[in-house]
Amino acid sequence: MPPLDQGGACVARDLLGVAFAPNMCHSARMLRSLTLLAIAAFLAPCAARAGVDATALEQRITDATKSPKVTVVHFWAPWCPNCRNELKDGGWSGFIAANPDVNFVFVTIWNPLDGHEVLAKYGVGTEPNFQLLLHPNGSRKRGETVSQVLGMPISWIPSTWVFRDGKLCYAMNYGELHFPVLKQLIADSGNSW
Repeated sequence: MPPLDQGGACVARDLLGVAFAPNMCHSARMLRSLTLLAIAAFLAPCAARAGVDATALEQRITDATKSPKVTVVHFWAPWCPNCRNELKDGGWSGFIAANPDVNFVFVTIWNPLDGHEVLAKYGVGTEPNFQLLLHPNGSRKRGETVSQVLGMPISWIPSTWVFRDGKLCYAMNYGELHFPVLKQLIADSGNSW
């Protein structure tokens, strides 16, 4: 039987923190196999759980955007200077208050916490037409960040999408938003085409 650790004991030691002698007897090989299997079984639910959480988040976004009302989905992070700039001087708080017939869903990405305290500092978060969601993958590391939501790319924040009846009408994936432009996109999304 060839060893499970084709690279010798070093591969297991380097990757898993355990080492196995290359000339083990049958029972030791069995122990090594069971140990590796146990480690894999332990790690699998962790990986699966991240996918389930992301799927649950996407379902919540999908449910929110199915409304016959226009729904604005805004991807942001509390550390992002452009996101904070949009909040200053009553930016988002004033815009949300001026549009009570529009639903607003802020999705915090690339951050482990939802940032509700930052939003509260700028007067955002208590409106009845506002919802704050946190993406379960809060990583900012290259290669580990969220790169898409609902099958659509997210490569920059802030990004703002406008939906009606579950359909994406507009996606602005380039950064800081100008509220007069968003006002026009909302009006265009609410009209029958």
